[in-house]
Amino acid sequence: MKGMPATLCLLITAASVTGVPLPSAAIQAQPTQEQIRAALTRGQEAARQHSRPDSLYVRFGGSDDGQAGGFLVTKLSSLSVMAAHMALRGLEPSPAEIAQVIEASTMLVSSVIFGDSPSFAVDSYMVFDQGGKTIKPVTVRFDGQAERSALWPEKPRFKAKVVASFNYADFDPTAKTIITVFPAGGGATSFPVDFARIE
Repeated sequence: MKGMPATLCLLITAASVTGVPLPSAAIQAQPTQEQIRAALTRGQEAARQHSRPDSLYVRFGGSDDGQAGGFLVTKLSSLSVMAAHMALRGLEPSPAEIAQVIEASTMLVSSVIFGDSPSFAVDSYMVFDQGGKTIKPVTVRFDGQAERSALWPEKPRFKAKVVASFNYADFDPTAKTIITVFPAGGGATSFPVDFARIE
């Protein structure tokens, strides 16, 4: 693995001896050397084009401020975003910083949902549904105080973030998935996402 930092070589070698074939187009819990290089290059290229680093995250749901939606922070998208942030400052990620991303055991999912009271998102929950199997998160965080929405004073009046982390070992990185957010006050907001189309 010429040109690869020693730490990453060890990680990739360890992943390859598991004997589990990894799909080329799916969420990668154990990225290959080529995938890691490509992700870093994407980030550096985004910086050269003056693109916002957060544009490299995988988005789902609505595309404007008035619609529910969110993004996934996979290992490869996280590498791209880190490389973009650092390239904008004339730097490159260190082997230790890259290894920290690759060794992460969880994937972060950030969502924005809408409601009609400032505290509507308190005690919200998030799950994955994959073919009838429910995958629960390791952690969930939510806005205790929602912001006014772009529709204020019309309904929905408020928007809030609900952020959850899911263990890579718990979900199928190739499956069609429904991400659902449940505010404590009732109702649900769901987003269909095909993990097989995400790196």
